[in-house]
Amino acid sequence: MLGQQFYHETMRKVVVSFGTIFNNINIVRKNNSGAIIQKMKVPLAYGPKQKFLTRLNNDPSLKNKVAVTLPRIGFEISNLAYDPVRKLNRVQKFKKTKTSDSNKLDVQYMPVPYNLDFTLYVMAKNSDDALQIVEQILPYFQPDYTITINDMADMGIKRDVPIILSSVSYEDNYQGNFEERRAIIYTLSFTAKFYLYGPVTSDKVIKTVQVDQYTDSEINAPTREQRYTVTPNPASADADDDFGFNETSSFFEDSKNFDPVSGTDK
Repeated sequence: MLGQQFYHETMRKVVVSFGTIFNNINIVRKNNSGAIIQKMKVPLAYGPKQKFLTRLNNDPSLKNKVAVTLPRIGFEISNLAYDPVRKLNRVQKFKKTKTSDSNKLDVQYMPVPYNLDFTLYVMAKNSDDALQIVEQILPYFQPDYTITINDMADMGIKRDVPIILSSVSYEDNYQGNFEERRAIIYTLSFTAKFYLYGPVTSDKVIKTVQVDQYTDSEINAPTREQRYTVTPNPASADADDDFGFNETSSFFEDSKNFDPVSGTDK
């Protein structure tokens, strides 16, 4: 089973979509009279909090012109876990007409539910800058915010992915000597509920369905009473056509002469 190469970029799409939510946050700074004197877009990057704090603190003598620009938003993946609550029937399938051959279908089993946890860091030097950023985020999560992603492009599946805000914490390392830089940090924890898909396989389109009905369960000489056959109309229809069905029923008086192997009378 394992060893068949496939990659649908599902987790990558979730990570990119999550970051896109926060990539257009702006803050303003005002003077004492309330006039706007500065407006700036908050930078966003993928990476752990420690990475930005190291860059912030690697110049204790304050000789370098820029250590790291604040305010700043950073995020990272913190956990990946299976979600049994959203488990689907594993034997059901998605089906789609194959682009290269209309007589075949692309088939894929139901996806597997997973939860992807994110940690978002809001870092600022001024308390007002941090509050502006957090206040532009929190009202949208009540406690979830739903995004739509092109979940499975090969099968034409789009899915709504809820992103749930689970917790918010705050820290301010204002204590210390004057050579230490101040960093106000808000930490927000999120959970994205998404699905992982298996490989896509090919299957043929069913053109005829035949059902034989019997009156008993004899093995050597079954008593066939009726045959029910369903075929598409027209018979040349493929999976993309909006076709009807022809239905025929056949009754057999001498069912003892029926050969169950070949499906014909002896």
